[in-house]
Amino acid sequence: MNSKYQDLFTSYTLPNGVELKNRIVMAPMTNYSANPDGTVSEAEVNYYVRRSNGVGMVITACTYVTPNGKGFDGEFAGDRDEMIPSFKQLASAIKAEGAKAVLQIFHGGRLCPPELVPNGEIVSASDVPAEQPGAISPRALTETEIEEIIEAFGETTRRAIEAGFDGVEIHGANGYLIQQFFSPHSNRREDRFGGSLEKRMTFPLAIVDKVKSVVEKHATSPFIVGYRFSPEEPETPGITMADTLALVDALANKGLDYLHVSLSEFFSTPRRGVEDLTKTRIDYLLEKIDNRVPLIGVGSIHTAEDARKAFETGVPLIAIGRELIIDPDWVQKVAEGREDEIVTKIDKNNQEQLVVPDPLWHRILNVPGWFPIA
Repeated sequence: MNSKYQDLFTSYTLPNGVELKNRIVMAPMTNYSANPDGTVSEAEVNYYVRRSNGVGMVITACTYVTPNGKGFDGEFAGDRDEMIPSFKQLASAIKAEGAKAVLQIFHGGRLCPPELVPNGEIVSASDVPAEQPGAISPRALTETEIEEIIEAFGETTRRAIEAGFDGVEIHGANGYLIQQFFSPHSNRREDRFGGSLEKRMTFPLAIVDKVKSVVEKHATSPFIVGYRFSPEEPETPGITMADTLALVDALANKGLDYLHVSLSEFFSTPRRGVEDLTKTRIDYLLEKIDNRVPLIGVGSIHTAEDARKAFETGVPLIAIGRELIIDPDWVQKVAEGREDEIVTKIDKNNQEQLVVPDPLWHRILNVPGWFPIA
């Protein structure tokens, strides 16, 4: 191994005592490849197995916690106990390769396609549609329904524990329901779940509390609880960097095992809400967190050099997403001093060798600009 990358291969102990063998995490990515009944498909299991050997931790694609939270075609289900054997199959396969297995739990809110949810009824914090072409006005959830969804996040966590996962990641990013409650764009409520910045945090923090209480009750060994967030929204009104720093401040005191920022570019700078727009979002976050909880950084990390530069900022863990689809042997190549052999563009003829399920492969080749293609 080239000595300048050796720090990426040191082990890391999370706050709850769980040890990761290195600093590289597989980022959560939707793969559209579950079976029609919501169970994990064999193609999905094989896809994860192909990528679980090198990394310290795998965060799965998101699973929905209620039927009206299904956000994607071919998303696997986490909303009922019948799914526990399916979960178990996925968790066991990832763990057998030596990585920790973390299940991402989620509700799509106003971004759910109507054809995927009961009666085609989309729900959110308020009846404000997303600012995107063809967006539908959601129905505002009642307080009772909100409580039921909080409960459902707890129930899916219990299923993850029973299935043998090492942890869950609460998906509070990318414009989905948890973020919709935090955002002044999508949350115009005037009850205890909306209004001020503090009240808009009520739902996200209640989910964290619920998940942690379920872990306390059901887990017999240390169980990882992480939280993913997006730092800003382009909409006005929308989440600003200042809003996120306030949320992160609250989350950092919640006894979580990590926070995970969702970024498309690791070194991106804030849009608004802070004084210095030349300082990176990562730097702002690390400063606010002040070592209270580990931060996972992510965003367009393709080469070993990209990872080294990211790690030098002080984030203890680096997540890699698309690059592990392009080159599942990324970690092993860096570990063996073969970083110059890393592939950074998808080879259209390589689906079988890369073990990518058909639905995901089809999207990779047909969504312009999503993946670099050779």
